[in-house]
Amino acid sequence: MNYRHSFHAGNFADLVKHAGLLGLLRALAPRGPLTVVDTHAGAGLYDLDGDASRSKEAEAGVLRLMQADALPGPLAQLQAAVRALNPDGRTRWYPGSPRLVAAAPGVARYVGFELNPPVAEALTEALADFPMATAEAGDGYAAAPTVCQAPGLLLIDPPFERPDDYLRAVDCAAETRRLRPGVVVAIWTPLKDLETFDGFLRGLAKAGLADVLVVEARLRPLTNPMKMNGCTLTLIGAPATLEPELQAVTDWVVDTLGDPGGRARVWRP
Repeated sequence: MNYRHSFHAGNFADLVKHAGLLGLLRALAPRGPLTVVDTHAGAGLYDLDGDASRSKEAEAGVLRLMQADALPGPLAQLQAAVRALNPDGRTRWYPGSPRLVAAAPGVARYVGFELNPPVAEALTEALADFPMATAEAGDGYAAAPTVCQAPGLLLIDPPFERPDDYLRAVDCAAETRRLRPGVVVAIWTPLKDLETFDGFLRGLAKAGLADVLVVEARLRPLTNPMKMNGCTLTLIGAPATLEPELQAVTDWVVDTLGDPGGRARVWRP
């Protein structure tokens, strides 16, 4: 799967991922100053008048969010963050996870890794206003386990352009939890077909990773494995108190943006 994020910024998967991330950070804040490490940080800030205007996915994502009222807490947080970037009222700029994390209360340090040099340069620029945030050019899979600190969060959000992304995501999560048991892990994945995702879950179990929570937003039946039919955010070590809030997020996304036959659930394998 080729997932160039500038084309897909602000789509339904971003809403699930970023609302889930904001809810998780709020739930973890009482544990103390947080260190957040991002293995695939991306550019950090996206111009919806650029590449995203060609895919038009933001029209069925963040633009619908910006018109909504009475949102679940994490989606309301995301809506407020987008409004803050667009004071003229027109939704042009969309924040990636680096900007959202760097601006979140309770985060003392953010480290975002990016391998693509032009994207890494854009990430550095996007984080310029946040002295506690660092952009690193490098392999986040390899570096993250030793950079992570507890209390903290590891976000694994690869583009799934490589056939080993699922395997490396599992290995990175397992090594991080081995070295830093107090670090919570969040892994975003596309949902194209059940066999691929089931294989990913089997990999987590084989690696000895427990306390797994799956946030699943399935926008359409899984009948076409060539399409991104939904997405998941798989959490390891997340507070159980977060589950109702995450369920409300997935319910809104599927009910508002999905097709008949969609499915929203938060569950434990």
